[in-house]
Amino acid sequence: MPDLTQYFPIVEPTLIFFIVLCIILLAPIIMGKLRIPHIIGMVLAGMLVGEYGLNILKRDDSFELFGKVGMFYIMFLAGLEMDLESMRKSKNKFMIFGLMTAVIPFAITYILSIWMMRYDQMTSLLLGCIMASNTLVAYPIIGRYGLQKHPAAALSVGSTMIALTLSLTVIAAIAGSHDGGGWTFWLLFLLKICVFVGFLIGFIPLASRWFLHRYSDAIMQFIFVLSLMFFSAALAELVGIEGILGAFLSGLILNRFIPRLSPLMNRIEFIGNALFIPYFLIGVGMLINVRVLFHGGGIIWVVLFMVFVGTFGKALAAYLSCIRFKMPLSSGHLMCGLTTAHAAGAIAMVMVGMRLETSPGHYLVDDNILNGVIIMILFTCVISSVITERAAKQIVLNDSSPSQDDQILDDEKILLPVKYPELADGLLNVAIMMRNPKLNRGLVALNIVYDDINRHENQERGRRLLERLVKDASAADVKMQTQVRIAANIANGIKHAFKEFDASEIIMGLHIHKDISPKFWGEFAQSLYNGLNRQIIFVRLRQPLNTLRCINVAIPSRAEFEAGFTRWLERLLRLAGNLDCRIIFHARNECNEIVRDYLQRRHPNVRGEFMSMEHWNELPHLASSIQDDNIMVFITSRKGNISYKTAFEKLPIEIENYYSGKNLMIVFPDQYGDRMDSMTFAEPQHQEEKSAYQSIADWIKKLKV
Repeated sequence: MPDLTQYFPIVEPTLIFFIVLCIILLAPIIMGKLRIPHIIGMVLAGMLVGEYGLNILKRDDSFELFGKVGMFYIMFLAGLEMDLESMRKSKNKFMIFGLMTAVIPFAITYILSIWMMRYDQMTSLLLGCIMASNTLVAYPIIGRYGLQKHPAAALSVGSTMIALTLSLTVIAAIAGSHDGGGWTFWLLFLLKICVFVGFLIGFIPLASRWFLHRYSDAIMQFIFVLSLMFFSAALAELVGIEGILGAFLSGLILNRFIPRLSPLMNRIEFIGNALFIPYFLIGVGMLINVRVLFHGGGIIWVVLFMVFVGTFGKALAAYLSCIRFKMPLSSGHLMCGLTTAHAAGAIAMVMVGMRLETSPGHYLVDDNILNGVIIMILFTCVISSVITERAAKQIVLNDSSPSQDDQILDDEKILLPVKYPELADGLLNVAIMMRNPKLNRGLVALNIVYDDINRHENQERGRRLLERLVKDASAADVKMQTQVRIAANIANGIKHAFKEFDASEIIMGLHIHKDISPKFWGEFAQSLYNGLNRQIIFVRLRQPLNTLRCINVAIPSRAEFEAGFTRWLERLLRLAGNLDCRIIFHARNECNEIVRDYLQRRHPNVRGEFMSMEHWNELPHLASSIQDDNIMVFITSRKGNISYKTAFEKLPIEIENYYSGKNLMIVFPDQYGDRMDSMTFAEPQHQEEKSAYQSIADWIKKLKV
C-alpha cells in the first residue's frame, strides 16, 4: 500500500480552495438528507478534514483570514437586518433580556467553577465571561426562514450585543488588573469607547449619504459597504475591544441605508452565506480535538461542566424572559437556540486567558480549560442549530398568522413603463420596495416606441434598457417580464399593455424633460390617468431611494371612501417599512384615525406620525417643512370621484412654485368604474385634458396679444 500521508496536509492553495468549496457544496446536501441543520455539517466537516481529524487540511492563514471575515460578516448582517423600530419600542425588553442572558450564565458559571471545579477567582471570572457571551452561529437559519424581524430574533440579536459587551468589559478589567493599569486604564478605556462610538455614528451616515447619492454602480456600492464594515472592525480593535463589536455597530448604523429587499442587500447576503460564513464555521470545526475526550483524567468532567453551564444558563435566561414578556413558547425556543452557541467570543476570551501568566510557566487558562472550551463550542453549536431550526419551523407553521393579502385574492402585478435610463433604476427600486414579496409575482417592464422612421433604432435602445432592468431585478431575486411595444400613441400603448398583462397598477416617472414638452404632465400622462381607473403612481426622485429619511403624505378629504384607499396606503407603508424611515400623514383627523388603525394592525413596526390638515390649500405652507432628503406624496383623484376637488387642477402650479427640486410622488388611486372596458385596439382614444386654470391663462395671453 502506498503511503498517502506524505501528501497531507495539502498546502497547494488551489486544492485547498477546491476542497473548501466541495465542503460548502456537499455539507448542506448530506445534512439535508439526514435532517440535520446545515451549519452543523460545516463544523463537522471542519473537524473531519482538520489536523485533529484526517489531517487533509491545515488551519493556515487563509482560514484565519476568511474565518475572521466570516465572523465579522455574521455580526454585520445581524446589525444590518435588525428591526430598529421594534428595538426602539421594546428597548426595556432588550435591556432586561440582555442583562439576564449575561448575568444568569455568568453567576452560575462563577459559583460552580469555585464550588465544584475548585478554580481560582480569576479563572472563574474568565469562564463566567465566556459563558455570558455567545455567538450568533445559528443566525443564517433565521435568514433562511425569513424571521430576521421576528420579535424573538430581534431580542436575541440585541441581547447578544449587550452580553458580549459586558463580557468583553470584564475581560478588559481582568487584563487591566493583571497588568496593573489601575483607574487610569479604565478612564482611558471608557474615553476611547465613547470617542469610537461617537465617531462611527457621525461618520458612517455622512459618508454613506455622500457615496450612495453619487455612485449607483452595484460593485462600487458593495465594496464601499464592506470597506465600512472592516474599517469599523479595525477601529474597534485599535480601541481595545473585539472587532465583532465594530462590525455589528457598522451594520446597525447602515441599517436604514440598505433596505432589506434591495439588490445591494441581496449581494451582501449572498457573498456572506455562500463563502465567508461557511469558511468561518469550517475553521471553527478545525479547532476541535475530540481525541482529548479519550485521554482520561479530568478533561471529561471539564467538558461536561462547560457544556452544562454553557447551555443551562442561556436556556434559563431565555425561558424566564419568554415568561416575563408573555411570549409564545416557540419564541422562547428561538431565543434559547440563538443565544446558546459559543464560538467567536469564547475563542477570543480564551486567547486572552492564555496570554495572562499567573506564575512562572503557568497561565490563567491551562490545556484542560482550552480543550474543554473548544469541545464546548462543538456541542453548543450543535444544540443551538437544532433548537433554532425546530423553533423557526414551528414559528413559520404555527405562529405566523396569514396576512390579509394571503386571505383574499390579491391581483397585484405592477407595470413599469420606462423610457429614460436615468429614471429607470429609481422606478425599479420603488416597485421592489412596494411589491408584496410573499406573492412573488414579479414585475412587468414596458418600453413604448413610436411607429416612425426611428422605430428600429429606438426598439434596440429599449431592449438594452429592459435587459439592464432584468439584470438589476434578478439581483434582488425579483422576476421580471419585459416588452418593447410599437404604438402610434404612448398612452394607448401603455393602456393596451396594462390590459394584456392583466396588471393591477402602474409606477412611472414624472415628466422632467421640458425640451420635449413644456407642460407639467408631458405629452401623454393626462391621457393615461384620465383613461384608466386603476392606480397610477408618478415618481420623481432627486436622490437615491435608500437615502430618504421621511415620507410626507398629503391626503385630501374623503379619500378614505375611495375604492383604492387601502391599496396605495399598503404600498406606502411597505415603502416606509423597507426604507426604515418615518412616514407622516397630513389629513383630516377622521382620516388619520383610519390610517392609524390600519398601520397598527398591518404594519406595527412602521414609524407613523399624524398631522392635522383640514384643507388642501395648506399645501404651500407644508412645503417649508419638506427637507431635501424627504419625499412628498400627493394623493389625488380623477374628475367625478368622491374625493376630487377643483384645487387638484392647481397642483402642477403649486408643485413648480413650492416643491421644485424636491422628491415627489403623485398617486391616482383605484376608483370606481372601469374605462378600460370601452377601450379596444380598434378604437384608439385620446383623453388629454386642459385644466381650467390653464385655459384662463391661455385666454389672458390672447387678450394681451
